[in-house]
Amino acid sequence: MRTSRLCTIALVLGSLIAGLAPAQAGARKPAPAATVTSALAGLKSSGAISEAQYAQYTSVYAAAERSLKKLSGTRHSELQSVIDNTQQMAAAGEFVPSRLPVIFLTLEKNRQWWTTEPLIASRERVSFPPSKIVWEYYAGQGVQIQWLGTFGEANGYYLAGDENESLRELLSEVIPLATQRAGGIAWEYMFHFDGGAPPWTSGLSQGTALQVLARAWGRFKEQPYLTAAQQALGIFEQPPPQGVRVQTPAGAEYAEYTYAPGDMILNGFIQADVGLYEYASITKDPLGLRLFEEGDAQARAETPHYNTGAWSMYDQYGESDLNYHELLTEFLQHLCEKTSKGPPIRQTNAPIAGDEIYCTTAKEFTADLHTPPVVSLLTTTLPTSSRGGVQVSLSKVSDVHITVRRGASTVWSNGATVERGRPRILWVTPSQPGTYSVTVTATDLAGNSSTATGTITLSKPTAPTKPTTSPTPTTPTKH
Repeated sequence: MRTSRLCTIALVLGSLIAGLAPAQAGARKPAPAATVTSALAGLKSSGAISEAQYAQYTSVYAAAERSLKKLSGTRHSELQSVIDNTQQMAAAGEFVPSRLPVIFLTLEKNRQWWTTEPLIASRERVSFPPSKIVWEYYAGQGVQIQWLGTFGEANGYYLAGDENESLRELLSEVIPLATQRAGGIAWEYMFHFDGGAPPWTSGLSQGTALQVLARAWGRFKEQPYLTAAQQALGIFEQPPPQGVRVQTPAGAEYAEYTYAPGDMILNGFIQADVGLYEYASITKDPLGLRLFEEGDAQARAETPHYNTGAWSMYDQYGESDLNYHELLTEFLQHLCEKTSKGPPIRQTNAPIAGDEIYCTTAKEFTADLHTPPVVSLLTTTLPTSSRGGVQVSLSKVSDVHITVRRGASTVWSNGATVERGRPRILWVTPSQPGTYSVTVTATDLAGNSSTATGTITLSKPTAPTKPTTSPTPTTPTKH
């Protein structure tokens, strides 16, 4: 009641204040938020962008708005979402000159896709030949540059050995699309994702960028690759929301997302450290070495806590899906191989202490892909005619299915994908008491299965006992 009255009073006072505000002498109205066109005009007036850049960006924006009027359904809503993101960044003051190329490339490619290309499934990757940049469709956010996929593609060209021209072409596209951020440069994502608003960046994708830029410099000895790699270190030095550095007692954690520093995702952190190791080993940069060592110290302390003994944890809250379990295993194996050779900048021949943390964990995660879950039935009794939960003990995230039989007849069947621990599977119990046999089958994300059996006894709930005497009346307390 008190909360309701306070809310009512607040609403009334708010209405009165709102009604009186225009009449107050000298009251200032808040400045209107910048629009796309006004933000661009301001940058042109200040000399931050040229007349030609202004004309290019305003033309892209106008073309997108014209195309939007001709679209409907999914095509309209997807292009609208990209226009909305562009408008929101303008209003938030995020139109800095170095960011404009990727903002308006994203807008132009979405106008092109949604007016000329087929509808596709969410998370499908696409491209715009002859460009080698990897794009991905995020339902409700249009097609967006997939920076991790793009730098992964560049690494593929590097490792192929005979794709040097493709590697050069791709890096020549992506370097100009970096934004000045955190005292250096970063490749930013231009869409809303998992609670984050654009523009944001990732320790995972930036670590992969660092890796391939260092590799390209090592192979070609061309200064633009080294310069870009050196500047890409910035986000590993600065805390969120500009950077990804989260200081810890052991060293530093490199966050997956600049907008979520508290979400410690191990696969992204490990790959960031892989990128720092490779950068330091190729360039011999002392700053890269320090950043790697700080991340390495934290990763060694953290990695064992992400091993449940049967599967990997994705973050501190839950288990990995199959894709992320395999990805984390691969990243740990890479770090195992690198750290087993010693420090990235060899000062002595002594190996780094504790390499077995990465190697052993990668080996155990590989074994988990072939080890069935351990499951057992915990529930032994339930009431009749109830929505009972059949509790099981489970060693790792799995698809758990229960089958309940009375004699030869199946009376209930149900299943769900649940994480390790003691989850419950719903059983709407029948009205007939008695003993029922239960089969529990657990199939983990890699397809390994195991089965447990047991019995559950159903009994009718006991009716509450009526009191034999009347309750003693109480005297109201006076206040």
